[in-house]
Amino acid sequence: MGGLAAFGRLAAAGWMLARNDALLPRELGSLYPPAVGTLSKALRLLAGRQAREGRPGERLARSLERLGPVAIKLGQLLSTRADIFGIEFAQDLSRLKDALEPFPTELARLEVERALGRPVEALFASFGDPVAAASLAQAHDAVLIDGRRVAVKVLRPGIERRVAEDAEVLGLAARLAERWSVPARRLEPRGLAATVIRATELELDLRLEAAGGDELKEVMAEDGYMTAPKVVWDGVGKRVLTQEWASGAPLSDPAALDLVGLDRPALAQKLIRAFLAQALDHGVFHADLHEGNLFVAAPAELTAVDFGIIGRLGAAERRYLAEILWGFLQRDYAKIAQTHFDAGYVPRTHSVAAFAQALRAVGEQVFGRNASDVSMSRVLTQLFEITALFDMRLQPQLVLLQKTMMTVEGVARRIDPEHDIWAAADPVVRRWMLRELSPTARAKRYGDEAVAALRNLARLIEAPPPPQPIAVAVAEERGGSPLLWFAVGAAVSGLVFLVAAWLF
Repeated sequence: MGGLAAFGRLAAAGWMLARNDALLPRELGSLYPPAVGTLSKALRLLAGRQAREGRPGERLARSLERLGPVAIKLGQLLSTRADIFGIEFAQDLSRLKDALEPFPTELARLEVERALGRPVEALFASFGDPVAAASLAQAHDAVLIDGRRVAVKVLRPGIERRVAEDAEVLGLAARLAERWSVPARRLEPRGLAATVIRATELELDLRLEAAGGDELKEVMAEDGYMTAPKVVWDGVGKRVLTQEWASGAPLSDPAALDLVGLDRPALAQKLIRAFLAQALDHGVFHADLHEGNLFVAAPAELTAVDFGIIGRLGAAERRYLAEILWGFLQRDYAKIAQTHFDAGYVPRTHSVAAFAQALRAVGEQVFGRNASDVSMSRVLTQLFEITALFDMRLQPQLVLLQKTMMTVEGVARRIDPEHDIWAAADPVVRRWMLRELSPTARAKRYGDEAVAALRNLARLIEAPPPPQPIAVAVAEERGGSPLLWFAVGAAVSGLVFLVAAWLF
């Protein structure tokens, strides 16, 4: 029954997009193949005139808002890429960031009292109307009894059920795409859907967001590129989060970039460096850095809010990311290609040299040119074609990283149209490479790996021995335990690695 309901909602979503002329918009009619063009015209005949009014971005925003929180998240991502989809289209979608229809303050107060188990007046001297409303929650301006101004985030009533329904539809769409579209399979639609669904589900527990915000506040303090408001733990519950008021003007307000004394190039640089420092140096990053979650102040102060989506990278992924970025900074396409093969992103049936050649074809069109002269839509199209040529599949564990990189670059370009992402990234990546790939760091890594191997072997030795084949029993009689000899060999190998890493 649940599957049929999900299929019905998916069909309804398609009909919603078609009715608003947002599925195959008429403005792109000249680009469609004949069959698709005919279908586009037929869909418009079925829709009413009122539903088709407005620009493409307005029609899509209207549709996504009605489709629910997961669809709104997609619109938020698209709205950050004016360099790909055009300024007008991005601006039309920007209302999805924090300007949705709020729910009544009275309901919000009830939610706060249920979540915290006490009256609103026990914690707040005042509790105002909503100042921002997004897909999952809205924020209220309030003042604590001790006089501190705070923002109180409250989940929308019934949002859990809506997210669960969206998750079913997204999962169904992913399965259908994987079954019926061969090109879509390398994008791992089911893995991608699972990642998006899991991230959205975690956003529904604001205690987790409070913990993520607290952790990232500590991380940000080490670099100074970005700050985060302090969590007020007395005002935290599953459906309520209280943080000190974020200083500055919301970046979602177009007037924010016209603040007196604002250094827009420096602000764009800080945004890129903040994200990379979080991901590379700490392995944890804010994974929802669109304009609705950023506040700015002169000359180049940047504050982030809304820590519902936190991305994490393991040591191996951080190393691969740094080496790929460093390769681009050095224009070392052979190194970039080799890293992709080492990470398993490109099947070894392909040629490293040929992949390096393909990367050069894209990279050389970007370097040495002003950002405003580079068509990101063209670059992304070429990258997609190249990755298809070399059978690269989407890595579900890197979805949040890739999504955030795309968002951050789009926001930085909006702040400073001449922004050079590579120049901004250089100091952070260079610092990481010098620190993590130095002889001392490699020696430590090899030592840690050797110690871990010895610990695992020790556990095996201490475990009750399984029934042994005759050959093993004979070997033990003649020369001792094979595990013991292997452990000694591993220890010697570890020492050799340590010496080699230090020397070379």
